[in-house]
Amino acid sequence: MTSKSTKLIEENCYSFAVDIKANKLIIKQAIEYLFEVSVISVNIINPPKKKRRIGKFIGNRSQYKKAYIRLAKGSSIKLFVTI
Repeated sequence: MTSKSTKLIEENCYSFAVDIKANKLIIKQAIEYLFEVSVISVNIINPPKKKRRIGKFIGNRSQYKKAYIRLAKGSSIKLFVTI
């Protein structure tokens, strides 16, 4: 949870780390099924690979994909449990 994702929750937009092979349609169906909400839009970003060096070995960090999900008004996902 970053400060940007916390601000987006107020606008009914949530961010998720998803599988690299997943597309927008699959992500939309999964979110609607898991959280029982209606999704308006799905935006995806693929950040560039970053080089990583451990001693004399050079490689890349593992690739990931991030999805921003905008929900319909009245829908919300409860991420935090209140006691």
